[in-house]
Amino acid sequence: TLLAIGLTFVLVDLLRDRQTLRRLVLVVILIIGVQAVIALVLYALPDTTAERLLFALIRIGYPGSGVIRYIESNPALAERAIGTWVDPNTLGGALAIAATLIAPQVVAQKPVLRYRWLTLAILVLVVAGLFLTYSRTAMAAFGFGLLLIGLAKYRRLLVVLGVAGALVLLLPQAQGYVERFIDAFTAGDLATQMRIGEYTDSLRLISQYPIAGVGFTGTPTIGLYTSVASMYLIMANQIGIVGVLIFVATMLGIMVYGVAAWRWARHDPELDSIHLGYHCALVAALINGIGDLYYFRLDFQASITLFWLIAALALASSRLTFAQRESTVAKQGQMR
Repeated sequence: TLLAIGLTFVLVDLLRDRQTLRRLVLVVILIIGVQAVIALVLYALPDTTAERLLFALIRIGYPGSGVIRYIESNPALAERAIGTWVDPNTLGGALAIAATLIAPQVVAQKPVLRYRWLTLAILVLVVAGLFLTYSRTAMAAFGFGLLLIGLAKYRRLLVVLGVAGALVLLLPQAQGYVERFIDAFTAGDLATQMRIGEYTDSLRLISQYPIAGVGFTGTPTIGLYTSVASMYLIMANQIGIVGVLIFVATMLGIMVYGVAAWRWARHDPELDSIHLGYHCALVAALINGIGDLYYFRLDFQASITLFWLIAALALASSRLTFAQRESTVAKQGQMR
C-alpha cells in the first residue's frame, strides 16, 4: 500500500509532457479492453470450462475453489462476471474507473486513439462487463462519473446517459437489475442486510477507538472486526477518524487543484478530455468506495494500485496544465 501511495509522487514528478500523459490513457484503454473481453468470454463459457481456465492461475495465487460467483452466492441466481479479478466487485470497480476515463475520448476533439469507433467499441465492451458484474455501487459510480463529464463539457454524454437510463427502466431484460437497485435502497436483499449489519458493527468499533483506530494487526476483542463493505468505514476502523480526515483532505486537495487547472485545460484539445477523464475517474472511485472496501483492503493490492495510479495521473495532468500555462504567459511576455 505504501508503495502504491509512493507511486503517486514518482509519477507526478516523471510525467512532464502531454504526450506521455496521453499515452498512459491509451495504455489504460487497451489493458482494460483486454480485461473486459476476458471477463465477457469467461462469462459466456460453461461454468466448468471457465473454472478450469481460472484454476490455471492458482500457481500465481488465484483461489483454488469458488471462483465462479453468483448474486448472493446463490447458484440459483444470476452469475456475475469476474474476469481474473477474484471478486466481481473488484472487477466492477476497475471497469467503472476505466469506463469513466474512456468516455470523454469518444467525444473528444483529439482522442488518444486515432479511430474513434475503436474507442467506442472498447467502451461498449467495458460497460457490458461492468453491467454483468452486477455491482450496484460500481454502476452508480460510473453513472455519477458520466454525469460529471457531461455537466463539465460534453453535453452529448448527458443524452446518452438519459437514453441508457430510460432503456434500463423500460426493457424487460433489465428489470432484474432495476429490482436489485431497489433492494439496495430498501434493504430488500440479503447482501444489503448483511452490509447494514457490518456498518452497525463498524460504527460500534469506531465509537470505542475513534482517534487512531485499532491498526492493521486485528481487533482487541473477538466481538469486533475491521472488515466492512465501505472504504471509509474500514479506514476509520484501522486508522481512525484522524486518518480518514487526512485522506479526505488529500482527495479534496487533488480536486480543488484539478478544478483550478480545468479553467485552462478545457481550452486545450489535447488535454481537456484526459484531464476531465482522470478527475472524473477518481470521483467514480471515491463514490465506489462508499459501498466497497477494496481500495483500502491490504489483500487487494491491484485495486489499491489502480486507485492511487488514477490519483497520480489526475495530479500530473493538473501540474502539466499549470506548467504549460506559465510557459505560455512567459513567452507572451518575451514577445512584448
